[in-house]
Parts: sequence; C-alpha cells; structure tokens
Amino acid sequence: MARDIQDRIKRLIIDQRLASGAALPTEPELMALLGVSRNSVREALKALQAMGIVDIRHGFGTYVGPMSMAPMSEGLAFRTVAGHLRGEDSLRQLLELREAVETGLIARLAGRACDEDLAELDGLVAQMGREAADGAVAAGTDRAFHAALYRGLANPLLSEVLDAFWEAFHRVRTDLVATTADPRSTWRQHQEIVAAVRAGDAVRAERAVRTHFDNIRLRLRSSPTQ
Repeated sequence: MARDIQDRIKRLIIDQRLASGAALPTEPELMALLGVSRNSVREALKALQAMGIVDIRHGFGTYVGPMSMAPMSEGLAFRTVAGHLRGEDSLRQLLELREAVETGLIARLAGRACDEDLAELDGLVAQMGREAADGAVAAGTDRAFHAALYRGLANPLLSEVLDAFWEAFHRVRTDLVATTADPRSTWRQHQEIVAAVRAGDAVRAERAVRTHFDNIRLRLRSSPTQ
C-alpha cells in the first residue's frame, strides 16, 4: 500500500511534467486525489523525500525535489562501510566500479574536449601543483577536476552518477583507511590525463586514467585500517 502511494505520486509528477522546484498538490488535495488518509500521504512523502524526489518545506508546502544522486551516494557509502566491517574487500570493489566507468569513457573524450573545458582543466591541474607544493592536493580540487573532465560528454546524468561515485568513495576512504598520497605524483597523473585528452590520443588517455587508479589501489593496499 505504502509503495503504491509513492508510485502514484511519482506518476503524478511525471504525468504533469513537473520540474524540480515545482509545487505539488497540498496534503488534502493528495488525500482526495489518491483516496487515502493523511497519515498515508505523509508517510509516502517522507519516503520520497529520502529519495530526493520531493522536498518537504514545513510551513510552505511540498515541492518536486532536486532528483539528485545523493541517495545513491549514501547507499554506496553505507554498503561499502558495512561490507568492510564484515571483512569484505568492499572499498576495492567501489574503486573498481569508478575505474570501470571512467576508463570506459575517457577514450570518447580524447580530442573532443572543447577549449573552455581544457582551460578549466589546465587551471585545476595548476591548482593541484600549488597544493602539492604545500603538501597535499585538496579533495575539492580533485572532485572539480573529475567533474570538469567528463562534462565534455554533454550527459548531465552521467556526470551526476560519476560525482556520486566520487563522493561515496572519498567519504568511505576517509572513514576507513589512513592513506598517504604523494601529492606531486597525484598532480603529475592528472596533468598526463589532460595532455592525453588534448592530444586526442585515446590509448594514452585510458592508460593515464588506469595509472591514476593503480596508484590509488596501491595506497589502499599499503594503508592501515583506521
């Protein structure tokens, strides 16, 4: 019953072509429309809010949510931590998921990245160089790099999924293991990725991404569990 009400509210959003931020019918209107009780409507809306499908603003109403990948990131992070504590090699599995997706995409970018995206990537690599000189590449800079790298594919859904993978992996790695990266090596690896993409060399680009992930994998193997 509860799942059915959730599905009917989702169908209402789809059928009415409601965009993110659009107002949904009020609780009484939903009760009349769906033929269910107030509690049933509220429980369904709470569940949909947890998925990012609706946004409940107390005192103002209910709106279509951002429909982000945050719930997926939360689920990946939770699954990885729970698996790790059960003795599973779940962090490596999450890393391999990221690697499989990114190495499968990088060849498509080689020679296709626009000047604007390349300029942004150059700027982020330069920032990494400055941060490496100070002792550590900031997580935010790395995240921005990977977001800018795949923006050229012009696929917002793909960009959101990749960012959810990055977010989940970074959160879990920070919680579970103490890694000691060589910041200059990290900087040079990102520099090589950009150079390969700019040169239009798909084989070199894929090799550069694999080298980057191999480096992360090596650090995970040599780092003690927190």
